[in-house]
Amino acid sequence: MRILLAGASGTIGTALTRHLEPDHEVRRLVRRAPKGQQEVRWNPAAGDLDVDAVEWADAVINLSGAGIAGGLWTRSYRETLYASRILPTRTLVEAMRRATNPPEVFISQSASGYYGDRGDDVLTEGSRSGDTLMADICRRWEAEALRAPDAVRVVLPRTGIVMAKEGGALPNLLIPIRFFAGTSLGSGRQWWPWISLNDQVRAVGFLLTASLSGPVNLSAPAPATLDTITLQLGRVFHRPVWFRVPGPLLTAVLGQLGRELLLVSARMEPRALTGAGFSFDEPTPEALADWVHDTVTR
Repeated sequence: MRILLAGASGTIGTALTRHLEPDHEVRRLVRRAPKGQQEVRWNPAAGDLDVDAVEWADAVINLSGAGIAGGLWTRSYRETLYASRILPTRTLVEAMRRATNPPEVFISQSASGYYGDRGDDVLTEGSRSGDTLMADICRRWEAEALRAPDAVRVVLPRTGIVMAKEGGALPNLLIPIRFFAGTSLGSGRQWWPWISLNDQVRAVGFLLTASLSGPVNLSAPAPATLDTITLQLGRVFHRPVWFRVPGPLLTAVLGQLGRELLLVSARMEPRALTGAGFSFDEPTPEALADWVHDTVTR
């Protein structure tokens, strides 16, 4: 399969490229001068993408978006969070709409933030959206993707908290644990819709050919609270989890970022994915902790 990939330089994009390249031809969209035929230059801020790039592709995967934790959520950075997701998606869709032969499938990243802060509610693909900033971003992000031509199967992976040693939440949890200062955040009872990086990239690869369209929750089938995750990580590294950072302190220091990134509760279940036959390698917090141990200490 010929795959055009946007957002290839991030943690997920880098791992996904490694996962796909043995069996597929992958071309990466870049904003600098291309270094070879496997790179295609584009300018999503200006809506600039050669239609030939999508004509070539059987599938387009869109992972574009500034990091949620890339900075305090000032007014300027909130605008960046919107623009870095909506403008690349719009650019890809407009190129597909101009194409004589658009790709068969468009996998356009979304996020668990779609659901907002939902306490203990079980969240499936049919659950309503929330009222947080991230929920609004995700709704607009998904709406842009759904403007793709009718002939294109559009998949919207609502990705949870990806556990990867290369970045994101996991290193920030592991560093204090390994120094005997393991810490939970807020009440610790908030549900974190976690997924290992391994299962994340395997799931995206699965969605290339699975008969699924629309929203698909990408999170492990065994939801867990933050306390459960940190205690399992402590167990596998033979370290206690002693401390707790109060929620009010996090919001005082980090503002809206602290609340929406660390304290919201989203008890997601990947019903569409498991119903289509996908099998997780790390389905439980215990399996995640073992995978983390093997990955980090390798």
